[in-house]
This record gives sequence, C-alpha cells and structure tokens, in this order.
Amino acid sequence: MTPLNAPGRVLLRQTWAPADTDAAAYIAAVEAADGQALEEKTRKAIDDFVLGCKSDGIWSAIKASCILAGARTLTGALVPLVGAAPTNVGPFVSGDYSRKTGLLGDGSTKYLNSNRDGNTDPQNSCHVAVYKNDTATMTEGKALIGGRDTVGVRNSQIYYSASAWRLSVRTGFGGSVASTVSASTSGFIGCSRSTSTTLDFRLAQVSSNSNATSVAPVTGSHFVYANRAGASAEGQMATRLAFYSIGESLNLTLLDARVTQLITTFAAVIP
Repeated sequence: MTPLNAPGRVLLRQTWAPADTDAAAYIAAVEAADGQALEEKTRKAIDDFVLGCKSDGIWSAIKASCILAGARTLTGALVPLVGAAPTNVGPFVSGDYSRKTGLLGDGSTKYLNSNRDGNTDPQNSCHVAVYKNDTATMTEGKALIGGRDTVGVRNSQIYYSASAWRLSVRTGFGGSVASTVSASTSGFIGCSRSTSTTLDFRLAQVSSNSNATSVAPVTGSHFVYANRAGASAEGQMATRLAFYSIGESLNLTLLDARVTQLITTFAAVIP
C-alpha cells in the first residue's frame, strides 16, 4: 500500500456539501438561478443558518421567506428559502442588489408581493420579520412589510407613523408602539403573536411585549418594502433589506441571532 505522504501521490480535496437537505435544496435552486456555484463559505453560511434555526426549534414556523443577499444575482436572491416565490413589482433591477448587503427599495414603485396571504397562518400564531441593512430614516406612513384591509384592520405590519415604530400582527388600527427607538435603526425587526391577548416584538436588539387583543385576519398578500392596503401598495420605503420572514409564531430573539449571524457572515466572506 502506498503511504499517504509518499512522493508523487496526489491528495484529492473532498468537496464540501451542505449537511441539511433543506439548505442543500435552496442552495441548488439559487445556483441554478444564478447560473454558477456559490462560494463554499457562502454555502456554508446558509447551511449553518438553516441548521441553527432547526436546532432552535423555529424553522417550522417560517412559512414564506427570502434571503435577499448572498446569491450572485437578483434572480438568485428572489429564490424563496421557504414558501412561494415573491413577485417583483416595479421591478427591482440588478443595480438595486448587493450580495453583501441586500436589495434596495426606491420608495416609490418597487416592492415585493410575498404571495403569502394574510389569512393563511392562524389568528393567534403568526409573525413577520425583516432585516433592515442600512440606516435609512423611516418617515410618516412608510412600511417595511405589511398588509391590511381598506378600513384599518391590520394583518401584520412593520411601519412608521406619528413619530414611532408600529409593529403589529392581527391587531386593529395602530398596533404596538416603540416610540423611543430611532427612526433610522437598522438590523432585525420583528413582531410575533402566540396568544389572543399579547404581542411580542423585537427592535434594535431589544425584545418587548404589549397587550393587544387579536382580530380576525384579512385576506391578501403581505407586501415587502411597502404596505398592502386593499389591493394596492402604499408607504413604499427606500431602504435596503437582506431578509424577510412570514409565518407562525416564533421566538424573535432566536431568529434575530440567526439572521444577524448570516448577514454578518455574508459581509465577511463574500468577495
């Protein structure tokens, strides 16, 4: 038998592969959309994210999600991590997209229709979350994600009104208020409901909750970079997002940690 370190012996480097089957399927779909492979470190960051979410027990609650960074192309970034593919309205173009930091809205005509209906998840088990990857300042009526009917009943929203962040899922007009958080804050922002009486939210790395009685959900998709009002978009926001998630109730602190690590890793390892 030839020793491993014998002169002239060629050692073949074993190709790294994702450990998780869901991560592997997502990576393969992104690479097919991109037309080329992702770097190993980028692929590993995605695999670690999915494995981490499963270890935390939050993966199954994510029903519609896109990682709006990491992929080589905008087409790849719009491949869904979970659930339906979003509809690109406007549309976003390749110049709006950065692999390291995410997809930039224009505050006017561009938004994503998540194609996740507001009444799909249970009335008292639901969440919405985004990762805002810039310090763009929110102004009156601007939204990062949301959906409502035309008379003010909220499905789920993260928006800014009356000089305060307002985060809600299955609540009436107004929603929970985080008035002391800067309008230009960045990072993970999310809201989750697991009971009929309490609303949890996380903003600027701080978790809180409020008393907010749930209302029946209304029909219609959640929009990202905008709010859906009836069938129309409103409050489009010119900000850069790197992730969104819609689904059933989950631990926002755990999701924040996983998403933040993913986007931080992309910034470090993508050339």
